Amino acid sequence: MKICVVSDSHDRAPMLAAAVAAARLAGAEAVIHCGDVIGAMTLRPLLALGLPVHVVHGNNLGDPVALSNLCTSSGGLITYHGADIDLLLAGRRLFATHFPHYGRGLACTGDYDIVCCGHSHDASVAQQPNLAGGTTWLVNPGSVGGLGAPATWLLADLAVLEFEIRQLN
Repeated sequence: MKICVVSDSHDRAPMLAAAVAAARLAGAEAVIHCGDVIGAMTLRPLLALGLPVHVVHGNNLGDPVALSNLCTSSGGLITYHGADIDLLLAGRRLFATHFPHYGRGLACTGDYDIVCCGHSHDASVAQQPNLAGGTTWLVNPGSVGGLGAPATWLLADLAVLEFEIRQLN
């Protein structure tokens, strides 16, 4: 299973939709948004793409009532998880949060295969040594909104644990 990981869209709905559309063409079956959506309407164009979207709020929450209403009316396509996400997808345990320091801490536990974070607007993929004696993938897709850096997103292949940072064209 492939997934699209995005973060920090900051009200840039066309850029977010373009990244998710490209991910869908590349075989993605779900989307994780690591926060700073800002306005709920930023997510509305994703409904037409038909992929399940899992969202955390980040430090720029926007309007939580509007976000809740959008999720309720999405027919289950968009799920707002609050501050963090703990998911099992394709046999992989994933955690997502907005903040890199929180993500690194959770990666160190060894409880997750992949921890996704955002906030820094710097795309990165690293293996974090963990307390279980192995490593956990710690991934940050950068800012799909292109704030302070090129607009980037991440395509993750959960079957083989491969991660590709892609730049939005």
